[in-house]
Amino acid sequence: MNSQQLLYVALAIGVIAILYMTVRDMFKKKTGAPAPEAQPQTVNPAVLPLQLQAYERLALYVDRITPQSLIGRIYQPGLTAVDMQISMVQSIKAEYEHNITQQIYVSAMTWEAVKTLKEQTISVINQIAMQLPQDAPALELNRQLLEVFLQAGESPAELTAQIINAEAKRLMH
Repeated sequence: MNSQQLLYVALAIGVIAILYMTVRDMFKKKTGAPAPEAQPQTVNPAVLPLQLQAYERLALYVDRITPQSLIGRIYQPGLTAVDMQISMVQSIKAEYEHNITQQIYVSAMTWEAVKTLKEQTISVINQIAMQLPQDAPALELNRQLLEVFLQAGESPAELTAQIINAEAKRLMH
């Protein structure tokens, strides 16, 4: 493994670590002093479908911003790495803005996990793209991006999806 691959693995591990620490800190805050949302609540039957829809939309968003999904939707032969980087980042941001109102239906912890995933995914894309020559083909960015996430083990998107799923399931029970 060369030094560039080690850098990418370190970046991916850093992303996972940051997401993990964010979620861990939020759980600690919840268990320290009971927040109003930690209290048993009666679910308003009129709001429950909106809440479940918010979890569905956020789960879809998390899936759509994975490198595999982004590459599958955006890549076209002839694109440069810079073009691919810009398109990926724009797609992540546009979909985030489209789903920003969902935060009113989910816990602060879930929204923070989604927001952190967005920021860290953009950061990794940008950092890998910065290491490539200006005229590098998009395939090179795609290859290195996929390598980073494959070598990292459990992806930040999987962790975020688990948070979303667990919270949605608590609502349904």
